[in-house]
Amino acid sequence: MIPTITAFANSPDRGKGQARDMRVRWALEEVGQPYDVRLVSFAEMKQPAHLALHPFGQIPTYEDGDLALFESGAIVLHLAERHAGLLPDDANARSRAIAWMFAALSTLERPIVELGMAMLFERDRSWYAERLPMLRDRVRTRLGELSRRLGGADWLDGGFSAGDLMMVTVLRRLHTSGLLDEYPDLAAYVVRGESRPAFRRAFDAQLAVFTAASRS
Repeated sequence: MIPTITAFANSPDRGKGQARDMRVRWALEEVGQPYDVRLVSFAEMKQPAHLALHPFGQIPTYEDGDLALFESGAIVLHLAERHAGLLPDDANARSRAIAWMFAALSTLERPIVELGMAMLFERDRSWYAERLPMLRDRVRTRLGELSRRLGGADWLDGGFSAGDLMMVTVLRRLHTSGLLDEYPDLAAYVVRGESRPAFRRAFDAQLAVFTAASRS
């Protein structure tokens, strides 16, 4: 049976590959697992049928037989544990890769998303000019720590893993902020991730949805 994921029928990222179904698409492409995509509108995401899959009315969801999952990190971990290619064989290295998945989602993504939301929705607020430098510095702190740990290596811990997949998708959210340019090693790290054939297939598939929606 081919698993089915959900994605935006009309993504707010305008085809930039930042919607969270991108992570799941990329993981599926890395492990060579065919999949179907069910597109949902914002209205459909709040309907009972979708809320039964995702209690918070978001995307992506994942359905495979009698298994239904939500949260992109949980879905990618499920795929990585059941298919070769995204987690090392060594038990300790495997645990470290999973730790990097959690770090991407909890330690890096939170300040990055907070910065992005402020840049999108708070520009006309009286506190914006004062708050923005603080938000940017919070992100810089995490980027500096990550840069030191990467230390010029290609990937976070040996070979490419699900930890790198999650981290690259998180860092890509900084493309319009200019902050990645301050850390050439991290910018190169993101480019390495984006250059993987599986990433390109996933990106093109997500972009095709936006292109089709914009034409309709």
